[in-house]
Amino acid sequence: MKLEATNLTKAYHAHEVVNIEKVTFGAGGLEGLIGPNGAGKSTLMGLLTRRIAPTSGTINLHSDDKTHALNPLRSHQVARIGLIKTNQRIQGFDSLTIRDSLRLAATPPRSEGFTSLFSRQRDSEEIEEKVSRLVEAFPFTDRNGYAMSGGEKKLLDILRCLISEPKLLLMDEPTAGLPEDITRSVMDMVRERVLAGHMRVVVVEHDLPLIWEYCDYVHFLSEGAILFEGAPEEVKANRVVAEKYMGV
Repeated sequence: MKLEATNLTKAYHAHEVVNIEKVTFGAGGLEGLIGPNGAGKSTLMGLLTRRIAPTSGTINLHSDDKTHALNPLRSHQVARIGLIKTNQRIQGFDSLTIRDSLRLAATPPRSEGFTSLFSRQRDSEEIEEKVSRLVEAFPFTDRNGYAMSGGEKKLLDILRCLISEPKLLLMDEPTAGLPEDITRSVMDMVRERVLAGHMRVVVVEHDLPLIWEYCDYVHFLSEGAILFEGAPEEVKANRVVAEKYMGV
């Protein structure tokens, strides 16, 4: 699956925060998006998921047998066809336990009908297996209770996205607020799923060592434009990236 944006712009009054001639995500397995503060990374993620309306440009999601034009869609419709984004800011489901929150995220939308009755029990058993596998993989304070700390809520948000089995997952600063060991466990799980062909992932991060270690391909965004793309070693060696981002 590939996500392609062409002539994509976003301006607030006279200030243009995104101006991208063309960019494609999803072709490189596990990809990174880096850039200085104020480069437009979060705005770009909002545009791609239709949480923000573009000033101009087109956004298309290409699957094996179909192209989805995203411009006419709303964010929940985009999520339904397989493009999901984690939350940069923690959004906990305080009224739901960890397990219930994951069950809700794992339950696919289903039309009511006679045939759907026979598959519900099987689906429920599969969901419980997936929920237990994820919950047991991480050291929540109370695996049968609620996400307590900011870090646990951040982790739960990521797991909710994973259990929904997106085709393309956009991870907006996933390591913020997570201990290093949990971060590595999350990224190992993400990389494993990418290598297995279950999904494609784009990680938006300031943690450059994490980007260099886990990503196969990196996009560099500065002042709203994609200035360079390539393998991690190519990006690290690029003069523009070094000057504008790494202060070299």
